[in-house]
Amino acid sequence: MATELNTRQRFVRTLTGQEVDRVPFMRIFGGSNYALASWLEKRPNLSIYMDKLLGFEGAYRGWAIVPVKYSLCGMPPDICIDDTGPVHIYKNAIGEIRTWSKDKDYHSGILEYALKTANDWDKIRPYVLCDVEKRIPADIDELAQFYKDRDYPLQLTCGGVYGFIRRLAGDVNLGYMFYDDPDAVKEIISEYINMLLLLWERLCDKIQFDLIESWEDMAYKCGSIISPEHFQEFLAPQYKKIRAFADAHDIPILLVDSDGNTDILAEWMYDSGVNAMYPFESLAGCNAKNVREKLPSMAGLGGLNKDCMAHGKEQMDEELEKASVLIKLGRFIPGPDHMVLSNVSFENYRYFMTRLKDIVMNTRPY
Repeated sequence: MATELNTRQRFVRTLTGQEVDRVPFMRIFGGSNYALASWLEKRPNLSIYMDKLLGFEGAYRGWAIVPVKYSLCGMPPDICIDDTGPVHIYKNAIGEIRTWSKDKDYHSGILEYALKTANDWDKIRPYVLCDVEKRIPADIDELAQFYKDRDYPLQLTCGGVYGFIRRLAGDVNLGYMFYDDPDAVKEIISEYINMLLLLWERLCDKIQFDLIESWEDMAYKCGSIISPEHFQEFLAPQYKKIRAFADAHDIPILLVDSDGNTDILAEWMYDSGVNAMYPFESLAGCNAKNVREKLPSMAGLGGLNKDCMAHGKEQMDEELEKASVLIKLGRFIPGPDHMVLSNVSFENYRYFMTRLKDIVMNTRPY
């Protein structure tokens, strides 16, 4: 191409199927300067220089997030109800009881969900339908100026059409609610999405965004957690509302994040307006190549088995052969299919990312 593209342009043009010189080289999972605790034992300042050392492009994971309160808002601080064991146990204002690992690892778990039945929504609703202005940082005008000339993509965030209510209820409680209180499920999801649309409208008055990302995690190794009928009844109308908002505000990408085998789910998402998904987990049986070939306008990110980084150069090299194949399909940015595992050495991670960068820099889509 005649003009050198920046990371923002490469990201958007890649995922929307436009001509591009190469795809961007992005971390995808882990956030800016993310380093395992074991890596920091030998390199205590690694978090300061790792992004530059490895040559990651963009900001945060490659695309950045505006610091806005997208989920529950105005809740008082959590209360620690037990810190005598290997984990902290906390209870929050809506009644959720959660564990957090004391070693500051990512591991956590929910012991008791807040939304056990539809009747519990009344105590949660005030933290969802709070004044939208309270969700927006006081320095939004300065942030807007900061983002104006950025060279990396920027997202609006959705805590999930399914993901939002799933976090409150858990899969089992929500499974019963689909049958026992379907109208309540629709109301909860709709109220959350409508709140986001108001919030996004305010943000779009200030900032031009490149994508809307929705966190879902609504699949496992055998496919979607819910049926196609439930998807169409409860979720599809909300995705279509988000797609309409994106189109009205010139936001080209609606990206869904879901672990598990999303190959069939991608078809339902595609029909509802979603045009990009990640991470296409290898060990869950995802086949990103098949999805791209079956859904020509569905873009993707990830697709490379993160587990290979724990098993040496031979396995890493074998896995990395997939990267050039995915790039050549178009509309795909390859990278690890989730966060780096705790049994991966920095030496292996660096080798994997250095090799991946070389492939990215020297492989042209299509």
